[in-house]
Amino acid sequence: MIAEENAVQLNRFSATLTQEISNPAAQAMLYGIGLTEADMQKPQIGIASTGYEGNTCNMHLNGLSVYVKQGIQANGLVGLIFNTIGVSDGMTNGNDGMRYSLPSRDLIADSIESVVAAQWYDGVVTVVGCDKNMPGAIMAMARLDRPGIMVYGGTIRSGHYKGQKLDIVSAFEALGKKYAGNISDEDFKGVVQNAIPGAGACGGMYTANTMASSIEAMGLSLPLSSTYPATHEGKQEECKKIGAAMRLLLERNITPKDIISRESLENALTVVMALGGSTNAVLHYLAISRAAGIPLTLDDIQAISDRVPLLADLKPSGKYYMEDMLAIGGVPAVMKYLYEQGLIHGDCLTVTGKTVAENLAEAPDLNFEDQAIIRPLSNPIKQTGHIQILRGNLSPTGSVAKITGKEGERFEGVANVFEHEGEIIDALSKGEILPGQVLVIRNAGPKGGPGMSEMLKPTSAIMGAGLGDKVALITDGRFSGGTHGFVVGHVTPEAFEGGPIALVKDGDLITIDAIGRQLTLHVSDEELELRRSNWVQPAPRFTKGVLGKYIRNVKSASEGCVTDED
Repeated sequence: MIAEENAVQLNRFSATLTQEISNPAAQAMLYGIGLTEADMQKPQIGIASTGYEGNTCNMHLNGLSVYVKQGIQANGLVGLIFNTIGVSDGMTNGNDGMRYSLPSRDLIADSIESVVAAQWYDGVVTVVGCDKNMPGAIMAMARLDRPGIMVYGGTIRSGHYKGQKLDIVSAFEALGKKYAGNISDEDFKGVVQNAIPGAGACGGMYTANTMASSIEAMGLSLPLSSTYPATHEGKQEECKKIGAAMRLLLERNITPKDIISRESLENALTVVMALGGSTNAVLHYLAISRAAGIPLTLDDIQAISDRVPLLADLKPSGKYYMEDMLAIGGVPAVMKYLYEQGLIHGDCLTVTGKTVAENLAEAPDLNFEDQAIIRPLSNPIKQTGHIQILRGNLSPTGSVAKITGKEGERFEGVANVFEHEGEIIDALSKGEILPGQVLVIRNAGPKGGPGMSEMLKPTSAIMGAGLGDKVALITDGRFSGGTHGFVVGHVTPEAFEGGPIALVKDGDLITIDAIGRQLTLHVSDEELELRRSNWVQPAPRFTKGVLGKYIRNVKSASEGCVTDED
């Protein structure tokens, strides 16, 4: 326990003192919640939990927040838990609820900012789980720029059925197998009932684990935060250590903008590329960088992909799960190897108060003879990153492809156009998805969807139906981190804004060239202008409520889909 007389010797934002001196009502309320006179002299730390019972990614977070509070109280600080929202990407995928997923990122950021700023908390700890929780939390921390730490709720353990390891994507792929007649009703039910065994975020290198790993690399969570499974005892111990870490940040007045820099963003994106992370990282790091006031563009992300090979054999396109990473030293071991190879900036500050290099001095070395999860640079899965930024007459302001190399690096086929992802599921069930097609899902962008839905259900069903290497899919929507196959998302300008994807017709020839980074619609400029002259912008699907506001405020995917800029 920190001695009471030392508790006030911290660099503070004068939160508690402001309440004490200028607002006796604030004092009265703080006494009313049980604080003592001695507590009034201590820094107050907001503990923001995205916990709720309806989602395995988040069901345990309120409990972890209690451990965080215990550690904060033990270090002479006052911890005050509050809640913000969460939306389950896994549960909303494939239905209209997914429209709320990406907007929830900005709602999370807004709500954390609102509570911490309104209550004048001296610092903030965010306890987060599902995909949009993490970037939302970091965006808020960057805006507030008060000492802050992110705690990741942890990855889920794998499920098991008939000797096979399962996860959330297994359930979607089982649907494709069902449509193709390749799975019995009994086994379909068995996969669905056993894919998710309990608490934790989706188990592969999907969006949650991508963001957790890369935010750890950026320096805003403690080492190993992204590696401990949700049910591992190390996760509780991490939570209890947060108090000491937060006290150090307060004493040294280290804030998120001291940690988020161009170099630390590059570290984060380097880890995304090396681990084969989700394309959603592109959206989220564009948004995080804007919140921190640091320029970052699609071309900058491409430059990182050009120099960082894909090294991790992790789901969705590989064999292993995030839970398997713990045995080899987790993200710190991977970062140490990347640092030794000159791919990581070692002088970036982190929430430990130490630099990246100082933290990594304690990390284990990767043993390439005893483990196959991470490959050496001499034998990568792919010589460059799997995330490729494509442009061309079909995506003039950029699109994001996820190409691991297993799908090939070039696909040419005829367009089969859909206005909603559900139409693909229907076509698949009728046998109308054919080899050689480029499936186009449009009016799924941030404004047109609205909300830029993920296409996990159709891509997983396509894989399950055995068509993953025979068709490609492009969309102005986005993809889950669980998506694999020949896919291109984030096509901008989106169809709702009159982008070229709005002008594609069935039978048009399309080429996806991941080497030349081109997305080409083989239609003459004259024909495109004729089609454009006949195009009429669709009416917005919503004019009021959350989605109505989102349509009016959201920027394009190439600008991170932020909602707080003109």
